[in-house]
Amino acid sequence: MTDTVTAVAHRGNPYLFRENTLDSLRSALLRGADAVETDVRLTRDGVPVLLHDGTLKRLWGLDRPLRSLSADEVRDRTDGGVPTLAEALAATAGHRLMLDLPGEPDVRTARRIVDVVRESGAADRVYYCAGARAMLSVRAADPDAEIALTWTTLAPPRPALLDAVRPRWLNYRFGLVDRALAERVHAGGHLLSVWTPDTRRSMRRLIALGVDSITTNRIDTLHALTRPDRSARRRPALRPDRRPAPRP
Repeated sequence: MTDTVTAVAHRGNPYLFRENTLDSLRSALLRGADAVETDVRLTRDGVPVLLHDGTLKRLWGLDRPLRSLSADEVRDRTDGGVPTLAEALAATAGHRLMLDLPGEPDVRTARRIVDVVRESGAADRVYYCAGARAMLSVRAADPDAEIALTWTTLAPPRPALLDAVRPRWLNYRFGLVDRALAERVHAGGHLLSVWTPDTRRSMRRLIALGVDSITTNRIDTLHALTRPDRSARRRPALRPDRRPAPRP
């Protein structure tokens, strides 16, 4: 179909590997992802780590808030399974990462995450996504950050908000997107990213509408649609983590 759509792997390759782990990120890149989306939160001692939920219960069986644990405790309780952001940046060197900041982080939290990205020399390959409050915090922490503003209603973002956040992308739930919305986003000078279609039918519809980026749990499916000549030649995935990969 087209190779102009950016293929973004949602939390890595979560149907084969536990989400937001290094194996999951590496597998997605080996299978052709242009970028990997991953979630970042802070531990009690202010270390950014890769975790979507506010607790470790769903993925790691520990019903403790992340904010109540130090980075060393998280490492011990998960047998090293929850990587730090610095480790993830090192493991994906040369590739794009889309950092989702769940939980409406404040400016202090956003600044810590941005600082780690800078310290890792990855500012030119990292971009950020989340709702308005989180992205305002990122913009305050980094005037040059590339931002994908996540928007969950059909009503367009207010001009004042767009002026403050200065997003490159508007990031919509895929079911909201139709031709009128796609045309409006592009007419406003923004790129359109969507999340998270996992079926060929949905992906084909979105590609036909002219979206610029698709974030999916099924990176193989998207890659086969957008780059069929390359998908057959992809390298094999890494050996899976022996622990079962919970469904996204």
